Amino acid sequence: MYCNTLKNDCYLLTIINFLNYSGHMDADLKVLEEKLARLLSLYSDLRVENAALRQSLSAMESDTALLKASMAQASARIEALMQSLP
Repeated sequence: MYCNTLKNDCYLLTIINFLNYSGHMDADLKVLEEKLARLLSLYSDLRVENAALRQSLSAMESDTALLKASMAQASARIEALMQSLP
């Protein structure tokens, strides 16, 4: 049967399925949009946190280097004192 208009019964099921499909697709797109927004927000938060952690790590590495230098100086002084003892 050839149908040349959407008013014929042969297209009724197609129209109903299309309307349901469109509704489901809109809901799926809305959920996807919300998930994407959460992902982008999380990504942004993690970038900020990562930058802060890098700065903290750099400061701690500097502190560690200073402490190692102080320990080396103290160790050298102790060695000198030990050698000066009878």
